[in-house]
Amino acid sequence: MTGIVVVGDAGLDVVARHTGPIVHGGDSRASVTIEPGGAGANTAVWLAACGASPVLVARVGADSAGRQVHTELTTAGVRCAFAVDTEAATCCVVVLVDDTGQRSMLPDRGANARFSPGDLDPGLLRDASHLHLSGYVLLDASSRPAGLAVLRAAREAGLTTSVDPQSAALIYDGFLDDVRGVDLLLPNTEELVALTGSAAPASATALLDVVGAVALTSGADGASWVDRDGVVSVPAEDVECVDSTGAGDAFDAGLLAAWLSGASRLDALLGGVRAAARAVSAVGAQPSGGPSRRPAGQPSMT
Repeated sequence: MTGIVVVGDAGLDVVARHTGPIVHGGDSRASVTIEPGGAGANTAVWLAACGASPVLVARVGADSAGRQVHTELTTAGVRCAFAVDTEAATCCVVVLVDDTGQRSMLPDRGANARFSPGDLDPGLLRDASHLHLSGYVLLDASSRPAGLAVLRAAREAGLTTSVDPQSAALIYDGFLDDVRGVDLLLPNTEELVALTGSAAPASATALLDVVGAVALTSGADGASWVDRDGVVSVPAEDVECVDSTGAGDAFDAGLLAAWLSGASRLDALLGGVRAAARAVSAVGAQPSGGPSRRPAGQPSMT
């Protein structure tokens, strides 16, 4: 497999695992850890864990968090091509994880929101075969022009491309126009509903006039690949869900690593499901996340 360029956010996650509802205006005890995160960084680290050779293009602050992120990603096997912002801080996300492993996020994209077209070195594309874009770059109006420029440059360089929409609530009018021509779209069920009005995997066929194929994650219901040849589906693995943070990013990596190595649609889906299962089985969004003793929940790939 030749190189994969990932473009997206990199930062730190403050993960607070709590039991029961959060007391508004009061105290709710939690177990708190600081973990590496950012959707782009998560996918890049999982790609490295799956045997790929990823390069992560992101924007970080000129601060200790940015240096920590660079060090941890490099140690994990990711080549970092970071732009350093002297005015904005490195991305930080507060992640609230309940006792079923489901997460709610309070993100501050920081320097990532200032990602610009010049942050991608065109030389990186000459050594790569695929570019994966985290949808957060498109969902924020301040970084959207850079995301569009990156997709255009990748297509002009002859790379295949993929995009994960990342957030159903933030999908905007014109999103599908902006991803037109992408080889693979990677939504979850909520994002599919936002794009098509339906949660049924077959509804993704409506997107095939825009993108080449759709790989859909459906949480405990597994995953599906939809293209002109039909729909292929696989079940989720039955594992304990202690933290669903980054599970979709892991799925993207597992699927892309297999698909770009020549795997069938079925085997690519299985690669994605295996990575997602590993992700939900530990605290944190990346493979380095430590084990947890929290109660088990249901499999999730959201």
